[in-house]
Amino acid sequence: MRKANYDKFPSTSIHGNIWKGWDEILKEIKNKANAKITDERSLIVVECYQGVLHHELTSALLTLGAALFVDTRDLFKSEDQIKQLTHRFLTDDRLFGYKTDFLSYDDYLDSNKVEVIQTYLKDQKGIIIVYGHGAIEVAKDADILIYADMARWEIQMRSRRKEIDGLGVNNREEEPSSHYKRGYFIDWNICDKLKKQLFGRIDYWLDTNKADEPKMIDAETMKNGLQKTAHKPFRVVPFFDPAPWGGQWMKEVCGLDKNQANYGWCFDCVPEENSLYLKVNGELFETPSNNLVFYQTRNLLGAPVEARFGQDFPIRFDFLDTMGGGNLSLQVHPTTQYIRDTFGMEYTQDESYYLLDADEGATVYLGLKTGVDPEEMITALNEAQETGKDFDVERYVNKWEAKAHDHYLIPAGTIHCSGAGAMVLEISATPSIFTFKLWDWGRLGLDGIPRPINITHGSQVIQWERQTEFVKENLINIVTQIATGEGWSEERTGLHENEFIETRRHWFTEKVEHDTHNGVNVINVIKGDELIVESPDNQFEPFIVHYAETFIVPACVGKYSIRPHGQSKGNYCGTLKAYIRFKE
Repeated sequence: MRKANYDKFPSTSIHGNIWKGWDEILKEIKNKANAKITDERSLIVVECYQGVLHHELTSALLTLGAALFVDTRDLFKSEDQIKQLTHRFLTDDRLFGYKTDFLSYDDYLDSNKVEVIQTYLKDQKGIIIVYGHGAIEVAKDADILIYADMARWEIQMRSRRKEIDGLGVNNREEEPSSHYKRGYFIDWNICDKLKKQLFGRIDYWLDTNKADEPKMIDAETMKNGLQKTAHKPFRVVPFFDPAPWGGQWMKEVCGLDKNQANYGWCFDCVPEENSLYLKVNGELFETPSNNLVFYQTRNLLGAPVEARFGQDFPIRFDFLDTMGGGNLSLQVHPTTQYIRDTFGMEYTQDESYYLLDADEGATVYLGLKTGVDPEEMITALNEAQETGKDFDVERYVNKWEAKAHDHYLIPAGTIHCSGAGAMVLEISATPSIFTFKLWDWGRLGLDGIPRPINITHGSQVIQWERQTEFVKENLINIVTQIATGEGWSEERTGLHENEFIETRRHWFTEKVEHDTHNGVNVINVIKGDELIVESPDNQFEPFIVHYAETFIVPACVGKYSIRPHGQSKGNYCGTLKAYIRFKE
């Protein structure tokens, strides 16, 4: 076995100001408050993302001895009112809702309560603290603005542990999928909308992703960290998760805990979910990687991508490990029109499977068998779901032999799943929640409960014409050589013409020249222990990457090169690059 060199804690090193632990943090806040006193008062506002541990933050802040402490949770409308307000977006579906982009804290806060406290604040002297969700909407004239931020992955972990509630509701006892649904369709959009407006006003950023281990940086340090990250290759912080079908490959290659039963998922590059580490004077500070997307949009994405996707990072790379595991659920993703009409999303989850590795006998299920009768298949799926009988997958769906470096293209509406024995690099568009499971092989989820099956949704988006011959001709290993040079070659491997992501594979023993062409590049090391990414004019420091790591090259980088490095020098290496395709 090779020695694992996958970096689980990538970071951008910067100099700046960082305070660690509540003692240091509170001392800095108090000093700042004393310096900011005007008319015998200093107003501290602590704005919070959904998912913070309120008991930890309020307990610490109360030790400042404020003359008045306001918690905005006391100013919200009743839980019944908020549930009534949000139900139409959550719907009665177990997994899916309708994404809202027009709700804000104004809809959650009780205007009468806010007016009373605002009147009282005018005459209050001393240190005043207004804390919580929407705090800046209550106290708009803050002398000091602190933002307590959260990474979405840690929010999900806290939901699983029943530690947190959604905005304005007491729902911590609900199943994690309900928390995710409320966050994805409502809460995180409200938080992000306000955060974008506040970036230029925030004085300090709080990292409370690890309970009782807070860290704080000032605005200048945060801006410098994000600016530096957006001008060089970088990696987001990956996270790993078990799955009912999970395998064993990532344990070895990524150096994970051998005592875990399996790892099925790795979000290796999903900026809306992942974090960034800023290493400030040698200390890791964690911030949502979405902050980089929000505040360095054009440098990161490039103007053409920004014009098309706004402040959404449109490409995601993740791992699906079934080596030593089982089949994924048989599934299909919604078409663009269906996802717009039904869920309020602008684009859908087109995707592809690139096999980093595969056991002998590995398979991928893709497309329908020639001559399949739609009514018969949907009836069989419903019967299997209702009775617990097996669904004869191979009667209806193609099963293809799979090997390392095969590339399977999966435009929306195509039935698919990875079989056991495959290590999949999944390259897809960003909307990550919209998977319609049609059959889950009669198994339970890790929580002992059957995972949701979505035959009704799925039956409305399956593209029935994508049958055996279509799949052979259009979706499996559609590889075209683009260019060759001394010690390298470039191939186009997809994606399908219906999809907006282009992928290019490079094989090389020598340096390969690249250019972002004013669009963000996402790259995975598909072969080779160690590579080095360099700037021809030294715009950024040389950047080292390892086997299976995904990294991002911001659009503003322009020209860069990749070559074998260290123990890979002179060896045959490979990368797979994705970027947004624009028709000429």
